[in-house]
Amino acid sequence: MKIVFDCRYTRIERHDGISRYTAGLVTALAKRHPVTMLISDERQLAQLPPCPYELVSAPTSPLEPLVARQVRRLRPDVVFTPMQTMGSWGRDYPLVLTVHDLIYYRHPTPPPEFALPIRALWRLYHRAWWPQRLLLNRADAVVAVSETTKALIAEHRLTRRPVTVVPNAADPVADPSRLPRTNALVYMGSFMPYKNVETLAAAMGQLPDHELHLMSRVTDAQRARLTAAAGPGRLVFHDGASDEMYREVLRGATALVSASRDEGFGIPLVEAMAVGTPLVVSDIPVFREVGCAAGAYVSPDDPAGFAAAVRALEGRWEAASAAARERAEHYTWERSAEALLELLTSLAR
Repeated sequence: MKIVFDCRYTRIERHDGISRYTAGLVTALAKRHPVTMLISDERQLAQLPPCPYELVSAPTSPLEPLVARQVRRLRPDVVFTPMQTMGSWGRDYPLVLTVHDLIYYRHPTPPPEFALPIRALWRLYHRAWWPQRLLLNRADAVVAVSETTKALIAEHRLTRRPVTVVPNAADPVADPSRLPRTNALVYMGSFMPYKNVETLAAAMGQLPDHELHLMSRVTDAQRARLTAAAGPGRLVFHDGASDEMYREVLRGATALVSASRDEGFGIPLVEAMAVGTPLVVSDIPVFREVGCAAGAYVSPDDPAGFAAAVRALEGRWEAASAAARERAEHYTWERSAEALLELLTSLAR
């Protein structure tokens, strides 16, 4: 069975969510079965396992609708892509597409790093459900990264194809031991409006003995807005922390926090649980799915509730930390690769 894995969404220097999903899954899958990777830039190989690869056009290229003509020459038995937009016209092989979330139907602002034409197409695409249905129904099967996303796909009747959950995971941690516990609260994520970081900042005014560590790159305007929301509360802006710095702070933190209104999964939750850091996060279905007993769940619009949940950890922190480690074991790239290989094998037959 020849598996072709679309790795063209791998970032050149540092992973984002889709890129990390790609690299983690293809690395684990390649240990179980030979894989041929599709890339669009040889610099992507630095983030990928040492597998055979083929260079094809980029997923943002005008050639994308007809990319199947390039892939078809490889004579694959099955093709997997970690996105739902891979061109399928002219293919003669089974194709599996992936849906990570439906966030941008409810929060249509596109990521700011996209070029203007792509942002315009992004908004148009998310104004109706039919483009998504058209894409997904052209595949043979669909992967979702969580049971929550799978349920939303069914709710909106986005495909007639079978949907299999192949969960996200966190990369293995070289040293998952705890450091001496600090009063750090860690937020890892962007500052897009639906992430609702202002609620976390506002909660800090009621937590004078804690610091909120904001790991991602931040603009001057975002920094000013969050500082104003925090009032006397303490914020630490890392402005793009390295992976090493992020893990070091996380290993000693009191909790990972998020007030996001919408997610498709929540990789930072698994990263935190893997080092025994409990969760204080918004009460949304996917966070309950991922965190289970490792989390305290709060309305995303309740700064006082976040502050109270952090303070309540003090009397049960050790139990919450143990529950976090236990839950993290449910999410590994190895388990996800097994689920994907089973799906791909069934299609190739």
